[in-house]
Amino acid sequence: MEKQYEIKDLTANPGPLGLYGFAMTTILLNIHNAGFFPVNSMIMGMGVFFGGGAQFIAGALEWKKGNNFASIAFMSYGAFWLTLVFTWIAPLFGVEKPDENAMGSYLGIWGLFTFVNFIQTLRGNLTGKLLFGSLTLLFFLLAAGNFTGNNRIISFAGWVGIICGFIAFYEASAIMINNKYEKEILPL
Repeated sequence: MEKQYEIKDLTANPGPLGLYGFAMTTILLNIHNAGFFPVNSMIMGMGVFFGGGAQFIAGALEWKKGNNFASIAFMSYGAFWLTLVFTWIAPLFGVEKPDENAMGSYLGIWGLFTFVNFIQTLRGNLTGKLLFGSLTLLFFLLAAGNFTGNNRIISFAGWVGIICGFIAFYEASAIMINNKYEKEILPL
């Protein structure tokens, strides 16, 4: 008789890392969008290393765990942050700066991608629905603000983005705290 072995995954949950990378970078960028400070090296550093790098790593680790949704979401939004920072710094090296229509298109296609992710969250918890619903709204508002050149839309989008970021921060915190205490302390 052949023995069967079960392999148990003892690796940590990479989800909170990806969520915190998304949350904190999103909050800071959208404080800018709301009009409180300009894009600066702090936002770009967060975008490259925490929003981009940490999320991409979390996505690769989710892939290893077989979590298709989280893998694609974290790697994609990690790549979003890297491409966004690239669009800001590439003009320093002679690459043409995107105009309002190009940025509106860029943000609009991210809104469409996010909407597809939102549809998938309809089979998940409330926090995921709120996160991807607010992120979809954020991208479409930013696209509209860029297409029209209306800074009031971008400022309003900034407030939506701050809320979206805090939802992700809450979700990451809930996962970690609930796991540590081995019971639901913060509902999802």
